[in-house]
Amino acid sequence: MKYATVGTGWITESFIQAARLSEQYELVGVYSRTENKAKQLADQYDALHFFTDLEEMARSEKIVAVYIASPNSLHFEQALTFLKNKKHVICEKPIFSNTAELEEAYRTAEENGVFLFEAIRNIHTPNFKILKENLHHAGPLRSAILPYMKYSSRYDSFLKGEEPNIFSSEYSGGALVDLGVYPLYLAVCLFGEPKKVSYHPVVLRSGVDGSGTLLLDYEGFVCTILCSKIVDSIIPCEIHGETGTFILEDAAPISEIKFHDTRTKESQIVSVDQEDQNMVYECINIARIIETNNQEAYEQLKDWSKIVLKITDEARKQNHIVFKADQ
Repeated sequence: MKYATVGTGWITESFIQAARLSEQYELVGVYSRTENKAKQLADQYDALHFFTDLEEMARSEKIVAVYIASPNSLHFEQALTFLKNKKHVICEKPIFSNTAELEEAYRTAEENGVFLFEAIRNIHTPNFKILKENLHHAGPLRSAILPYMKYSSRYDSFLKGEEPNIFSSEYSGGALVDLGVYPLYLAVCLFGEPKKVSYHPVVLRSGVDGSGTLLLDYEGFVCTILCSKIVDSIIPCEIHGETGTFILEDAAPISEIKFHDTRTKESQIVSVDQEDQNMVYECINIARIIETNNQEAYEQLKDWSKIVLKITDEARKQNHIVFKADQ
């Protein structure tokens, strides 16, 4: 599948590398507002074309799909540009700033006969499938704690008075929508939509959350999600049931899973070795859905994206965290 990219950061390069590893894609173009950056990335990965005009890129008949990894607030308008030109869109998480944007983008995709995906790597991996298929061994679930807390290199700049995109309300930043979506996706894909949501953030001077605790109420248990861009954590994820506990080394990537039996007190590793470039699995699954027109798999991914964004909308609303895109 011939595709192009929007964005020149490390995440774009990771996707390009994963797409090449999947053997399902051919990179034919890259976009940057700066010609030098666009040309440099194109040369580095043997893309034949580079663009500094998004509309020109969207009209290109050489491109079937596009991967978008620009600042969060730019995702929506850029995605619409490609969808209206009948290009499949793979948009890096968080897919959009709010639910209103998501619904309009899905309508546009349907009207133009193309697919729209949120790139979220952890739920496409073999180890996620293993966890989901074996979750019943834990028995009735009673609690879960899913942390994803990484001190951002951009936070030092923020402390000096600057406002990097990830800590900016103008660019739809913050801990929950950046890192929190990884454990949040795990919760939604494993447990479904919660009955109630409660978010308790540390709000920074820019108006976005630098850190926070998200509580998801389910029948019989509460899932606690810890997310942060301003502290580090080394604690694993745990899902607690009456007959056993699943222990995940990380929410993303899910590199190792242990199951601890409550009765025997024995633990065993139930995960498998995965590719170091773990974005390859989302690349493969997305390509397969497009090529086979698998509407059932596509609708499942859409439903999960809708629930996740609905939760982050509610969490922000509770704490008066307003993005420029909301206005």
